[in-house]
Amino acid sequence: MNNSQRSDLHGGQSRAGRSRIAVLASGGGSNLQALIDHFAGAGAHAGEIVWVGSNRADAGALERARSAGITAAAVGDPSDSDALLGALDAAGADLLVLAGYLKLVPAAVVRAFHGRMLNVHPALLPAFGGAGMYGEHVHAAVVASGAAISGVTVHFVDEEFDRGVIIAQWPVPVLPGDTGASLAARVLRLEHRLYPLCVAGVAAGTIVLGDDGRTHGTLNVPLPPDAPELRFALVNDPRPVAPALSDPSTIAIDVARLFPR
Repeated sequence: MNNSQRSDLHGGQSRAGRSRIAVLASGGGSNLQALIDHFAGAGAHAGEIVWVGSNRADAGALERARSAGITAAAVGDPSDSDALLGALDAAGADLLVLAGYLKLVPAAVVRAFHGRMLNVHPALLPAFGGAGMYGEHVHAAVVASGAAISGVTVHFVDEEFDRGVIIAQWPVPVLPGDTGASLAARVLRLEHRLYPLCVAGVAAGTIVLGDDGRTHGTLNVPLPPDAPELRFALVNDPRPVAPALSDPSTIAIDVARLFPR
């Protein structure tokens, strides 16, 4: 990533050090917790979460942050770009991550964090995205459509809902008899796995938004054998845990690896 792609905040902090990550969340903060856990462990080399904000003073995400020793605060007016930029500047934020944040981020903030602002969406964008498409609304629409596949999309944020450049996607099957709630639970498990890896990649500079408007870099995604939800079966397999990854007759490992080239 070249210097022109960085914000002027803090003089464009170099990727040589650990990135300082700010998070905006509106709800209970399960994705925030996944991020907290990742950057306290495997992702610690890439960055640290230094500030969490919410448009709701009673958001569970704020309590999760405080319990982890992270500065947390309610955002008085989510449309006030100066106030939000001031809070991010005070926190020394290099990256801005949305974790279930239900407000449109002001355009001035989006511009300031161009290439350094991420969001996760519980469907395979550009399908089932846009204003009002969040949480249960997304999953109910997927089930009602008859789609056989949903999934998780991580993307850079631009000035439109769910239209930013895609960083990574992972498909999730829609099973017979699924409801919005059952599909939501399956998708959320993948959000908790994929999103921290993408944030860490951007924080470390191994994933970047290029001058050509495309995502560049590599994403190292582990495929543990005890996580069948990360893989697609090619044949009927009634067992609750899928066969080992070394069995190509039943598992298509690469089908789900839809990552940057």
